[in-house]
Amino acid sequence: MNSYKQLPNHIAIIMDGNGRWAKSHGLSRTAGHEEGAKTVREITTHCSKIGVKYLTLYAFSTENWTRPKLEVEFLMKLLERWFKSELSIYLENNVRFKAIGELSKFSKSLQKTIKDVEEKTAHCTGLTQVLALNYGSRDEITRAFKKVIENNLDITEENIDASLDTATFGDVDLLIRTSGEVRLSNFLLWQCAYSEMFFTDTLWPDFAPKELDEIIEQFTKRERRFGGI
Repeated sequence: MNSYKQLPNHIAIIMDGNGRWAKSHGLSRTAGHEEGAKTVREITTHCSKIGVKYLTLYAFSTENWTRPKLEVEFLMKLLERWFKSELSIYLENNVRFKAIGELSKFSKSLQKTIKDVEEKTAHCTGLTQVLALNYGSRDEITRAFKKVIENNLDITEENIDASLDTATFGDVDLLIRTSGEVRLSNFLLWQCAYSEMFFTDTLWPDFAPKELDEIIEQFTKRERRFGGI
């Protein structure tokens, strides 16, 4: 159990800095992604232990396809390996896995692996780890509007919200971005309307549970007015 008086229900993280971490250690960018994957496991496990309900991680954006071909190919292989190796970790920690984004662009093999992990963890009742894969918030909102129109519904906030990839996860309470960059990069724009935001200079592979705890502690001291007085 956690000891926080106001634990955020939904934490979202823009995991930035893998490449810079690798460069600072004289390693290839792929080595940075490998190290970053270890941090994903560590932070996910920690969030599960302290009682966070939803953790959404920006893993691969719609813009990431423009990166060098070899790096993109490596990331696709890393995702395949990640899901196969992490299934047991999810189950051991009672973590449910969900993916958001336009998954149809991925290989049939990766799509099947993602679906398999979702199905095999569907019964888990603890933390839900959400990976944003081939995700862009503008793309998500566009798709949501299309769903509303196709279903012949009125264009209201409620209907749009219910048509988003995150419909069952709720808005983001706490948004964190690592690596010193201060921007949202097309991530959960709708869901972060009233989230508390924290930006840290720490590169993602160096981001540890201790720093997350410190950020959560700061979060508990903020007064969230949601546009009120």
